[in-house]
Amino acid sequence: MEESRLCQWSVIRSVLAIVQWWGFNVTVIIMNKWIFQNLDFKFPLSVSCIHFISSAIGAYLVIKVLKLKPLIHVDPEDRWKRIFPMAFIFCINIVLGNVSLRYIPVSFMQTIKSFTPATTVFLQWLVWKKYFDWRIWASLIPIVGGILLTSMTELSFNMLGFCAALFGCVATSTKTILAESLLHGYKFDSINTVYYMAPFATMILAIPAMLLEGRGVVEWVLTCPSLLSSLFFIFGSGVMAFCLNFSIFYVIHSTTAVTFNVAGNLKVAVAVTCSWLIFRNPISMMNAVGCSITLIGCTFYGYVRQALSNQIPGTPRTPRNKMELLPLVNDKLDDKV
Repeated sequence: MEESRLCQWSVIRSVLAIVQWWGFNVTVIIMNKWIFQNLDFKFPLSVSCIHFISSAIGAYLVIKVLKLKPLIHVDPEDRWKRIFPMAFIFCINIVLGNVSLRYIPVSFMQTIKSFTPATTVFLQWLVWKKYFDWRIWASLIPIVGGILLTSMTELSFNMLGFCAALFGCVATSTKTILAESLLHGYKFDSINTVYYMAPFATMILAIPAMLLEGRGVVEWVLTCPSLLSSLFFIFGSGVMAFCLNFSIFYVIHSTTAVTFNVAGNLKVAVAVTCSWLIFRNPISMMNAVGCSITLIGCTFYGYVRQALSNQIPGTPRTPRNKMELLPLVNDKLDDKV
């Protein structure tokens, strides 16, 4: 009886964790798109800066003030040698995501982001010479095919937005791969990751944002008809961005890897549906088919990866070098905004 109650509570906790993760993720994406499209605040660098500052403050409050999470101590030397390069890639990743939202619909942007598993595998194979089972390569075929179909049939296609989203996938993959070597020995959770990376990312982006967008931001402030409500909305998106990071920490500790993979792909479908209901961007039938194929491919990739990681020891072939001893990349922390 007690075990049954514990099992029921575990299921309820997992469902609640997934739902609040979906909620924060979709909210951040919709708010960012609303800022660019409806508030006419067309400054992705400044929006990214606000998110970094909000996340840095939020992580400080959670760790230092509320003490909800213990601080993972990092040597000052390692902060520059290890954390700073990661923060640089992290910064590029977030900025490219916001730039893509500035120019293309949420549905198209989210579909392209699903290309990340393919870029991760390809980079590890090309640069790090890592071996992958043929089943991993086969599982990428529907992802690549779905992306191609979606891109060819996208009614609101914009080359700049498409390239930003695509290079954002490369940045995400690079960050994930480098984390295995740069953060070796440190077991970071999402909150500690933001605690160390957000201040560096703010420092990196502040000057480019002021130089490239400063004048435009000043003009927007002077001409905005509803300044206070607009600023509240913009800074509110920063608060939601931090809440998203906190929700990722919660969902990782409440679900299994398989559940997380399936929930992550369903999250994309939820985001696409919600964005269409709000912004009514045109979506053709073939575009919807391409998006569906991509999501199914991502789910299949996650299943294959999990199945290979659970193989009986000794069944895989002998690794050719040390790089092949590395585990398949864990994508759990790649959803921060």
